[in-house]
Amino acid sequence: MLRQYKEAIEKSNIISKTDINGVITFVNDEFCTISGYRKDELIGKKHSIVKHPDVGEEKFKLLWETITNKEIYKDTVKNLAKDGSTFYVNSTIIPILDKNDNIVEFIAIRYDVTKEMLLREELLKKESEYEELNRNLEKRVAEQTKELKELNQTLEKRVRDEIAKNEEKQRVMFWQSRHASLGQMIANIAHQWRQPLTELTLALFNIKKAAQNEKADDISKFYDESKNIIKNMSQTIDDFTNFFSPDKEKYYFNVSDSILESIVLLESVINDEMITLKTNFEDMKVLGITNELTQVMINLINNSKDAFIQNSILLREISITTKQESGFAVIEVQDNAGGITKENIEKIFEPYFTTKHKSRGTGLGLFMSKMICEQGLNGTLDVKSKKKTTTFSIKIPLDKNEK
Repeated sequence: MLRQYKEAIEKSNIISKTDINGVITFVNDEFCTISGYRKDELIGKKHSIVKHPDVGEEKFKLLWETITNKEIYKDTVKNLAKDGSTFYVNSTIIPILDKNDNIVEFIAIRYDVTKEMLLREELLKKESEYEELNRNLEKRVAEQTKELKELNQTLEKRVRDEIAKNEEKQRVMFWQSRHASLGQMIANIAHQWRQPLTELTLALFNIKKAAQNEKADDISKFYDESKNIIKNMSQTIDDFTNFFSPDKEKYYFNVSDSILESIVLLESVINDEMITLKTNFEDMKVLGITNELTQVMINLINNSKDAFIQNSILLREISITTKQESGFAVIEVQDNAGGITKENIEKIFEPYFTTKHKSRGTGLGLFMSKMICEQGLNGTLDVKSKKKTTTFSIKIPLDKNEK
């Protein structure tokens, strides 16, 4: 079974090992595929073989300072393939220690984010082009306005009307471009869910360490954890990626089971951030796809977690309750993370609106969650905020024959 897990990790991630001097001692097939090198061309070489000339030495200095201090290093790295092409990988480098707490080797686990980074660069390029277009447009409008004023002051109103029309066209073009790329960006977001596979790798290392120390209880614990991560993350990623697929089949599922699945997926995050989670469930079945509701719950819990951190809340509580109300299954998610301002609460479900740092949020989470509740579950998603608490309410119609 451990061999199967190892194969699963190697086939879904880009993996390499180096000795304490940074000399490559192992690469998997995925590493060879993305770099274009054969294994015999990589083994015995330093990782600088794939170093991109755009990457400064200070980044590698920070990397070595981190891992030689026996700490885990994480970053998105720009690399150079054998054929001269560029590829990007999200990298996690882990020092491996012996029984005496000495570093014996380093293992690097990566996954390919080249498409995401190229898309981001393309979006930045388009934004720059739009800014230049706007600057040129403003300049032309100003020039034409001046000429028109000189010719006939009575044409001022007409000029203002034409400017307003041009600005409206710009807004329409902007939103058409945003919506056209929405499906592709959703797929990119789904791809980011593969990060928990790194947690699986760490669990497998813990299994190995427990086996070496003959700790049977720890082996069983990490084994169960690994199975749970593989099962739930694989299914969640598939369902999330297929959210816009027209041939999804709906079925009746228990609301509490879907919520519990989201809690299991985020268990380590909840524990690490010292969040107290209170639940009170009533068994109810609704028509839809269980993993879509799970995705909504994951997003709401993650938003609460980010708000706790952003607002420096010490005593962190999330309450999740379900109940029947007027023919609906009602799910309420409440936190004490500081509340939402009146100005922001009016925009919170708009696409690309976010109060988070750009590195932590895209502004699509709540927008997509509302779409799932309305289109996938035929329900609603609303929010209220008062006295530094926020409550999200999901209402899904109940079938009188399925409760």
